[in-house]
Amino acid sequence: MSKSVKAVLFSALIFPGAGHFFLKKYIRGIVLTCITLVSLYFIIANVVERAQQIVDKILLGEVQPDIAIIAELVSKQPTGADAEFLIYVWTALIIAWLIGIADSYRVGRGQDKADVAVD
Repeated sequence: MSKSVKAVLFSALIFPGAGHFFLKKYIRGIVLTCITLVSLYFIIANVVERAQQIVDKILLGEVQPDIAIIAELVSKQPTGADAEFLIYVWTALIIAWLIGIADSYRVGRGQDKADVAVD
């Protein structure tokens, strides 16, 4: 299996930047990994905050501990600035993932060609 294919699989299936680390392009890998980690931090923080709000409502007696009611609260979409921020965060995550895949393929192809030229 060529380096480009392995790098793409690492970036697509493991984590953005993993393919770059495999290709020894550490700066690019660190940048993609950091963008992804920051995006995931904000996504997870938002989910935990929403879950805490639901738990608080249940504990205060505002909401009955009924699975249908809780499912309805969970499925509500965020609104306002919070929703807009999450769109940007998800967009950054997806773009980082796609750039990681495409760039690791590009760099891997270059290294594959260089390896063939040396042989």
